[in-house]
Amino acid sequence: MTFRENANIGGGRASRGGGGGRGGLAVGGGIGTLLLALVIMLFGGDPGAILGGGEQQAPSSAENVELAECQTGADANADVDCRMKGGMASLEQYWTEAYPKAPVPHATLFSGAVNTQCGQATSQVGPFYCPLDEEIYLDTSFFNQLEGQLGARGGNLGELYVLGHEYGHHIQNYTGALKASQQDRQGAESGAVRVELQADCFAGAWIANASGPQGLLEPPTEQDIESALSAAAAVGDDSIQEKMTGQVDPHSWTHGSSEQRMGWFMRGYRSGDPNQCDTLNAASVDDY
Repeated sequence: MTFRENANIGGGRASRGGGGGRGGLAVGGGIGTLLLALVIMLFGGDPGAILGGGEQQAPSSAENVELAECQTGADANADVDCRMKGGMASLEQYWTEAYPKAPVPHATLFSGAVNTQCGQATSQVGPFYCPLDEEIYLDTSFFNQLEGQLGARGGNLGELYVLGHEYGHHIQNYTGALKASQQDRQGAESGAVRVELQADCFAGAWIANASGPQGLLEPPTEQDIESALSAAAAVGDDSIQEKMTGQVDPHSWTHGSSEQRMGWFMRGYRSGDPNQCDTLNAASVDDY
């Protein structure tokens, strides 16, 4: 159980659909495996970095469909789509208090491919945030890959960590921090890595506050936190590079190591304060 059974998640801004992009660019189907795509753009801080030509997969043409069946925490505990809707409701509750002037994003749950204002993307790129339309895009089949291919332990809080990370990119878009990922795109201490680690920290701060008196989540158990940490570790640059090539090259990192991702998530979780997540001005990304 992750959500309080009687929690009201009906207002969560999430729907199923194919998006409505106007970018005209496409993520090439020739990118290859999910693992390779994740090395290029894990959790999609800015999908513009890999949008380009290539063989296209047709996106869903269906109109966005609201998740009307997802109304309670019990629904969220039983179904992954409802869990994403519940997560959006909880994230909105937290971030509208932490940053009242920030607009509230929407999440589109898609399958296969999706049109966005950042261009067309396939499920191969993993979950991502598009700053042009201020929307989170997520194919929930990614969670199967996260557990099976990347070695995460699974669990509801691990899935919510992923969503919380993407919402963190939206907050960075509001604060201006997201620009650092484009100005300095790779390397162990790069702006890209710092942006991703801050989003991890933001996810931890949200989870720390989401089980308060008015929150929608149950207080996380030790097993829940291990689920989130396992997901963070599985998507570390070093972990993915080791699985793919048997070698680790920090000079090509874009998201940070497994230890760094876990460390910054726990900094956010232990402090419960997004102001403790200033990775951009930290002397080192290891200072968590």
